[in-house]
Amino acid sequence: MPPELGCCSARPGVRVQAGGAGRALRFAALLAVAGASFAQQRIELAAGIHRIEAEVVDTPAARARGLMHRTQLATQQGMLFVFDEPAVHCMWMKNTLIPLAVAFLDDDGRIVNIAEMQPHSEQSHCAARPVRYALEMNAGWFARRGLKAGMTITGLQRAPKAH
Repeated sequence: MPPELGCCSARPGVRVQAGGAGRALRFAALLAVAGASFAQQRIELAAGIHRIEAEVVDTPAARARGLMHRTQLATQQGMLFVFDEPAVHCMWMKNTLIPLAVAFLDDDGRIVNIAEMQPHSEQSHCAARPVRYALEMNAGWFARRGLKAGMTITGLQRAPKAH
């Protein structure tokens, strides 16, 4: 697998300690797995006339968790992956329950390529050239709106820097 796979899989080996703080951490972990986004930053993006409400994931842990275990994603909602630096980033669908499409975006928001991804697949879907962002939406979202490589997603200037 490429060094940093984004998207929809948990990294093995995460443990939560017992005790009062441990119970709170377990509860927070259960909420996260259930799809709650109690502390997730959201920004508004646009693809032409199409509005996108994107959850932002800008840390390695948040990018690794991505949309795993979610049972649905509203039509205009997605997840924006913000990476530290432009690279050929890859996504996979391990532990992801819903089909998704991912658009890999350069620093200017230009779509480099789009990949359709099936649930539970460990197949890597990679950017065709170095990118800083990846935007996941429901499967077919980009195609139904006629969005293709070379077109632009606006609003990325509001995205936080990765950390």
